[in-house]
Amino acid sequence: MKLIAPSMAYDRQIQAYRQEFLAQGGSMDGSGSLRRFASTQEWLKEVEALSKAETTPPHLVPMTQYIYVRETDDKVVGVIQIRHYFNAFLEKYAGHIGYSVCPSERRKGYATQMLKLVLPTCKQLGIDRVLISCIEGNEGSRRTILNNGGKYESTVYLKEQDVYLERYWIDL
Repeated sequence: MKLIAPSMAYDRQIQAYRQEFLAQGGSMDGSGSLRRFASTQEWLKEVEALSKAETTPPHLVPMTQYIYVRETDDKVVGVIQIRHYFNAFLEKYAGHIGYSVCPSERRKGYATQMLKLVLPTCKQLGIDRVLISCIEGNEGSRRTILNNGGKYESTVYLKEQDVYLERYWIDL
């Protein structure tokens, strides 16, 4: 398994990841706007723009995007995104990191490994405490966070999506 920056070299695999989510449903967390882009190239343009403060729109924050690739068959099994700092929404609801695993690849420990691999990058970005949230009742995500040292802080209600989000902190 490897955690890498997305590129056109993985165009087919990124689109297969996207298509599986579109067919089976799910929120595709940690992929930015991949759901909206039928073209990997267009998505990568946005990923690049959001990687720098000077090209990030004012309502968003700079972020670092990764894909998690199984080396035996080059399949993209997950995506993970680090938000470099908070805006009001991220601070209350979403946190520093978003991630998802392809529906057909869940329950194999991939999310736990992705999160473990990305935490040193958070530290390099100057983040000493990482906030991660998950939808209440999402046991897989909760276990992923707890397995990486997450400590429960609180649960908040996100009215726009009618969901409760559990907030966890990981000290680095």
